[in-house]
Amino acid sequence: MSATSSSSATGRTLVITPTYDERESLPVTLARLRAAVPAADVLVVDDGSPDGTGQVADAIADADASVHVMHRPGKGGLGAAYTAGFGWGLERGYDVLVEMDADGSHAPEQLPALLAAVEGGADLALGSRWVPGGRVVDWPLGRQLLSRGGNTWARWALGIPLRDATGGYRAYRARALRAADLSSVRSEGYCYQLELATRVVRAGLVAVEVPITFTERAAGTSKMSRAIIVEALARTTLWGAQRRWAQARALYERRAGRSR
Repeated sequence: MSATSSSSATGRTLVITPTYDERESLPVTLARLRAAVPAADVLVVDDGSPDGTGQVADAIADADASVHVMHRPGKGGLGAAYTAGFGWGLERGYDVLVEMDADGSHAPEQLPALLAAVEGGADLALGSRWVPGGRVVDWPLGRQLLSRGGNTWARWALGIPLRDATGGYRAYRARALRAADLSSVRSEGYCYQLELATRVVRAGLVAVEVPITFTERAAGTSKMSRAIIVEALARTTLWGAQRRWAQARALYERRAGRSR
């Protein structure tokens, strides 16, 4: 199915929704999304869901020309799914590309606020749980502390002015994704989100945080695992150390140059 022409004040918009065993929540999420932002196209990226989510997505796409489906052969990870979806959208000339979960945790009704931020000049609009006005629903205290603590550590280690750089509800201008050099990104999960946000900021582009309400999924199982958490902490620490070393080296070279 070819891409349709979906235009808005921000340009042609594509919402990318990775799925794995989301057959119960996907139809509801897509119906809400099509009602909230009818001008946007949707790309469902299904990683061979055993529960038949891909077939459900195909049926929805058959009935709605604005919905497209990419089938991947197996569970390849969130980062790889998004990178594939971004590539699909960039090849077809979309101006704004959105990340959104299919499990109901990201309210489609909040997407217009993200798109408004892009229209106002942002290259990356992050749906943020940890700025004033943002909140989470049905999260245990331990998970809230883990997310807040991880984002605080990332902000200090990487020197980025973002309070929720690991969140997965966001809208990118196409130029921000090109600046991020997607082909070289190898991270997964929260670390994938963190790495892309950091690359956008370091490219000198504009990233803003828009408060959202994040609701814990009602169906299916969480994709968060110990391996994802360990990867995020390890990579953030490594990137932070590399940044500090580069700063120290630059300072040494400046001082050495002045002393000659």
